[in-house]
Amino acid sequence: MNSPRPTVIDLFAGAGGFSLGFEQAGFDVVAAVEIDPIHAAVHKFNFPECTILPKSVSDISGKDLINASNGRTVDVLVGGAPCQGFSLIGQRALDDPRNSLVRDYIRLVIEIRPYYFVFENVKGLTVGKHRLFLEEIIEELTSAGYSVCKPWKVLNAKYFRVPQSRERLFLMGSLNAASIPGYPEQDIIPVSCYEALGDLPNAEIFDELLESDKIRYQPNPAHSAYAQEMRCETRESWKYGYQRRWDDSMLTSSLRTNHTLISRNRFAQTEQGRVEPISRFFKLSRDGISNTLRAGTDSARGAFTSPRPIHYEHPRCVTVREMARLHGFPDWFRFHETKWHGARQIGNAVPPPLAYAIGMQIQSRIEGKLTKPRKIIDLGDESLLCMDMSQASNYWGVENPIGKRNRKSGARKRKQFEIEAARTNGTNKNG
Repeated sequence: MNSPRPTVIDLFAGAGGFSLGFEQAGFDVVAAVEIDPIHAAVHKFNFPECTILPKSVSDISGKDLINASNGRTVDVLVGGAPCQGFSLIGQRALDDPRNSLVRDYIRLVIEIRPYYFVFENVKGLTVGKHRLFLEEIIEELTSAGYSVCKPWKVLNAKYFRVPQSRERLFLMGSLNAASIPGYPEQDIIPVSCYEALGDLPNAEIFDELLESDKIRYQPNPAHSAYAQEMRCETRESWKYGYQRRWDDSMLTSSLRTNHTLISRNRFAQTEQGRVEPISRFFKLSRDGISNTLRAGTDSARGAFTSPRPIHYEHPRCVTVREMARLHGFPDWFRFHETKWHGARQIGNAVPPPLAYAIGMQIQSRIEGKLTKPRKIIDLGDESLLCMDMSQASNYWGVENPIGKRNRKSGARKRKQFEIEAARTNGTNKNG
C-alpha cells in the first residue's frame, strides 16, 4: 500500500452510496464511473476531489482507471453491475450480450487487479436459474486468481442501522486467500422511522419549498442517536471519513409535493404500515421501518418515478431529504434539486451504513492503523445540483444520452445507458 489510506474505485457509482460508506470506513474514493451525466454531477458535488469518468463501464479500460487514481494503488473495486438476460440451455449467461455490463465489471477486476472486490446485486440473482449466473460470476473471478468469500450472503440493510428493509446480494473476494474478508455482523435492533425522521420539520409549513428544495430554518434538537448521527453533531458521526464544510441551518433536498385534498384525505385514512389502495403508496409506520425505496426509471424510458412512501404523521409523501434519512445518507449530502432525480439517486444507491459495514470488514484485513483524517473538504458548486440532462452532458463534454433516444445511430448507446442507469433499482426482475 503506497498511501496511509487505502483506495477504492466505485463503478456504476450513481450519487455515491458505496463511495460514502467506504470513505466513512477509511478509504479514499479516488475515482467513480457513472454513465448518467446528472448523477455524475451530484457525485462531483459531494466528492469534489474524486475523479469522475462520465461514461459507460463498457468504454472504460483498466488503464483508464489506473490513470484516474493518480498513481495510487487501487485497493478495492466496488460496483453493482446490472444483469438483464439469460441465455438458452447450454449457453453461458455471461456470454449473453444483455449481461455485458457484468462481464465488463469482471474484466476491469482482472485488468487492474485490486486487492479486493465487492460486487452488489439484487436478491433475485441467488434463486432459480439466476443462481447459475451467479455461479458463473464466481467461477470467472476464481479463475482470475481471487478467493471469493463463501458462502455468499444476501444482506438486509435494516440490520445495519438503516431504517429500511432492503435486501441485496454482496459478493466479496481477495487476491490473498489469507486476507479474505468476512461478512459484517448484523444488528438485530432496527432504527425506526420516528428515530430517523422525528426531528425534521414538516416541509408543508414552508411555502418556499413549493418552488425551491432548500430553506433556512431553526433545527429542532436531535431526538435520537440516529438523528444526531445524520446531522453530524459529533466527530464520531463522520466515522473515518472526511468532514465537509456545510451549513446545518439549511434544510435541503426538501422540495415538497402539493397534494390534492382528495389525496391527502386518502393518505390520512390509511393505517400506518399499510398500502393506500388507490395510489398504492406505502404508509410508513412510526415505530416500524420503511419498505424498500426504489428508483423508478430514467427519462429515456418514460420518466416513471417509483412511489415515495407516505409520512407516518403527515398526509403527504416523504421528501427527498426524508428518503435520504431512511437510506442512511447524512444531512450534508445533497441530491439533485428535483424530486424525480433526487428519488432516483437514493433508490439506486447502496445504503451508506451498509457499505460502511462492508468496508470495515475489508479494513480489518488491511495492515496499518485506521485513523480519522483531519482534513475538511468543501462541497462542490451548487450548480451541479440543478442541471438538466443537456446541461449536465455539456458540463462533462459528453453526448446527451436522452437526445439520441429516437435515432437509430444512437440506439446501442441508448440501450447501454438505459441498462446501466437501471442498476439495482428493482426494475430488473432477472438481476
